[in-house]
Amino acid sequence: MTYILKKTPSDHIFNSFLYTILALFCLATLFPLYFVFIMSITPFTEVLQNGGFVLIPKHLTLEAFRTIFSSQTVPRALGVTVYITVVGTILNLAVTTALAYSLSKKYLPGRSAMLLAIVFTMMFSGGIIPSYMLVKGLGLINTLWALMIPGLVSSFNLLIMKTYFEDLPAELEDAAKIDGCGDVSTLLRIVLPLSMPIVATLALFFAVGHWNTYFSGIMYLHERTLYPLQVVLRNMIVSPAVSQELAVSQSQMESLPPETIKMAVVVVATVPVLIVYPFLQKYFMKGVLLGSIKG
Repeated sequence: MTYILKKTPSDHIFNSFLYTILALFCLATLFPLYFVFIMSITPFTEVLQNGGFVLIPKHLTLEAFRTIFSSQTVPRALGVTVYITVVGTILNLAVTTALAYSLSKKYLPGRSAMLLAIVFTMMFSGGIIPSYMLVKGLGLINTLWALMIPGLVSSFNLLIMKTYFEDLPAELEDAAKIDGCGDVSTLLRIVLPLSMPIVATLALFFAVGHWNTYFSGIMYLHERTLYPLQVVLRNMIVSPAVSQELAVSQSQMESLPPETIKMAVVVVATVPVLIVYPFLQKYFMKGVLLGSIKG
């Protein structure tokens, strides 16, 4: 026998109120992205005619994007950002997976002490100056490795992956060892294929962190040719002269003010993450929930 619960008028009112709040929140989240994109493709003359605010442009132009990609600064910075994102994420996942799999074994000698040390680093850090001295002592100053090696392991992500590994059935690993698999083979052939949700989730965390990095670039990099895209964008915001350097002629400087070029660079820096996220979204919530709640 099936019972159908009918919604009362108060339920409809509450749901309508809830949907309205969610719609307003979604609008408040998406509108800045929309505004930045519209400003980057709207002719500056039309922007001036509308008092600096255009919701639906009458004319479109890609001059700002042609300008930033015709220079060397933005394409080079974009290449640096892609490089540190891809290489850094691969290194992060490799080291985090190896450590998490080892720490998920309760028979590991010194496991409790290592976990305590990991948790300690989540609450206390050495600070900026000791970190800079360490990077300098390792000879990483003014190299792209300075943007990847210091943050190679995230304690929070490591604990999430460890918890996920602990929740996998131990019988699967026992069966693999009976078949002759060692620890490395078991990890690569059995554990990782079953752990794609958490791997994809942490890959997204690491990739977004590398893509948006700028403070490390400011601290550790001195050559402008090594600057990632976010550092270039930050310099454009701090100094309008950097934006004007991208304009190759006086006419471009008049038709493309620094604000328009900034908007175009923001779009270039934002769109890749927005494109990648939907492909990982199906793993995202599942990976976070299974890796943080269970155990």
